[in-house]
Amino acid sequence: MSTQTQEQPSVRRPLFRRWLIARGESAVFSGGLAVVGVVIGVLAASSWWTLETYRSSLVKGRERAVQAASVLIADAASTELAEGDLTTLRKLVQNTAKELDLTTCRVKLLDGRTVAASDVKSISKDLAGHDTLPETLPDGPAAEMFEHRHGFVCASLPLEVAGRGKALLEIESPIEFPLLANWEVEAGLGGISVAGMLGLFGAYRLIRRKLRGLGAIGEALRLSGAGEGSAAALRVGDSYGSEAAAWNRLVEERESLRQQLLVQKAAEKVMSRGAGEGDLAGAFDAMWSGILIIDDTGKVRYANGAAGVLLQRKREELSGAEMMAVVNDPAAEPILSVATGKLRQRTSIELERRSERGERTTLRLTARPMRREDHASAVVLVEDVTQQKVADESRNAFVAQATHELRTPLTNIRLYVETMVDDGENDPQIRAKCLNVIGNEARRLERIVSDMLSVSEIEAGSLKLRAGDIRLDALFEELHADFKAQAEDKEIKLNFALPPKLPVMTGDRDKLMLALHNLVGNALKYTPVGGVVTVQIDAGAELRVAVTDNGIGISPDEQELIFEKFYRAKDRRIAGITGSGIGLALARQVVRMHGGDITVTSQIDKGSTFTLTVPVSAPVKAAA
Repeated sequence: MSTQTQEQPSVRRPLFRRWLIARGESAVFSGGLAVVGVVIGVLAASSWWTLETYRSSLVKGRERAVQAASVLIADAASTELAEGDLTTLRKLVQNTAKELDLTTCRVKLLDGRTVAASDVKSISKDLAGHDTLPETLPDGPAAEMFEHRHGFVCASLPLEVAGRGKALLEIESPIEFPLLANWEVEAGLGGISVAGMLGLFGAYRLIRRKLRGLGAIGEALRLSGAGEGSAAALRVGDSYGSEAAAWNRLVEERESLRQQLLVQKAAEKVMSRGAGEGDLAGAFDAMWSGILIIDDTGKVRYANGAAGVLLQRKREELSGAEMMAVVNDPAAEPILSVATGKLRQRTSIELERRSERGERTTLRLTARPMRREDHASAVVLVEDVTQQKVADESRNAFVAQATHELRTPLTNIRLYVETMVDDGENDPQIRAKCLNVIGNEARRLERIVSDMLSVSEIEAGSLKLRAGDIRLDALFEELHADFKAQAEDKEIKLNFALPPKLPVMTGDRDKLMLALHNLVGNALKYTPVGGVVTVQIDAGAELRVAVTDNGIGISPDEQELIFEKFYRAKDRRIAGITGSGIGLALARQVVRMHGGDITVTSQIDKGSTFTLTVPVSAPVKAAA
């Protein structure tokens, strides 16, 4: 099996993964922030000035109204004082204060006594019971005054009382700022501000779209000036426009020329017979990847030691041999085309081979053209990508299997919820059965997700144990309860052989339960209907749990492989049995972190025994 691939240009990821700031937009964004700051300041100042002007006009209007009212009241009050009729004067003061919404309206003598007031209680006691003024009024200062203080307009006017002297009229009126009017002004200013900001934002987005390509190119130039030579770092997104596309072509041409120059220099040194040949040849031989240099006739001019190992040929046989004969695969024709000059671009192919023992090996050959004088030639890199292919296939299989594993409990939960809604309202037995199945499937889903998360933690080296006391009797009771229904459904006899007394051990209860779940669950899964699964527990200085089944068994050459992540046995009988291939790997990792191990003994068609041993009081370890 062989596949041919052409190298694709590398895709440059944005330096800033943000919505507002993309690559090359820092200058535009900084200028935009400055403009936004200025606009916000202008809008804030305009709003403040408008509100202050509005309030000032209200104050001045109220002052003029109070001044006009005070003059009219003063004329009427002077007439009533001249006639000496205090009853009429007091009614005048009270009615006027009520109609004009005055906080204070009073007539005072110059010695401070109040003759008439809007608040009757403030009339001086010695004058409250009299309806006329004294014949002679006290003398004192009486100046006209209008002022604004603490939200009120205050006025004071002297009153001439013919033939008797003077009195004083005092008025105080509140300044009210209508809430609705304020809201209308503020809403109008807010609307203008929002419209202005939206317009500014639209202008910014337009400028950004026009200039981001040039900005990204400018940033790439600054990186180049700082010493960055990688084409992947200097490329910009093609979506930035025609300028970006032209820049990317220049970067690709520059990288191609640089690579050709490097390869040509390396090839010239390899093929030369100068004084430094030994050191350079030794360096090439120390590489774990194979290197071939093919001339324009299709012959191998140079091969390092790794190339001979990977191609399963002696190094002496490679020099001068035909490249197609060495590779022995028609799929290598594109490599020969690069060497002869028919193709002038880097080309990669993958060749799959099998050894005499049936082991599969995948080789990747990558050819890059080079020029030496007037002859075409190519340098070929030979790599063993078998493990990478296996890892990719395992990862893809794991994702597919995990999807299936997750879908099954979710489907069961949905179906039993629908059954409970439709039929369970009037039938308690159906409702109880549905709730029991939903609970079991939810716990199954939780274990699957927990296994996946634990595998991710192991891969990242961050898996940790939470040490605590573990009551083993309660642990195994819960384990038996978890699998009792599953065993009954499959008509498997599940036996737990426990000693009379179990100690309390130290460890991570959840992780240890996870390991036991995987062992017992696998035994039930791979044991046919009517089989027997026995869990034998012994506890002394160490906890020993042996899970024995009479299932399909495991071949000797796979008994260690089953503990590798994503590996599943090749027995055809398990093809229809779901499994992710991570349970045993995770179980062994967890047990080893507790200072123990899991071993297996098995015979095909007779069954298997998985033995878990963990020290009862040994301290737990960090993840490897």
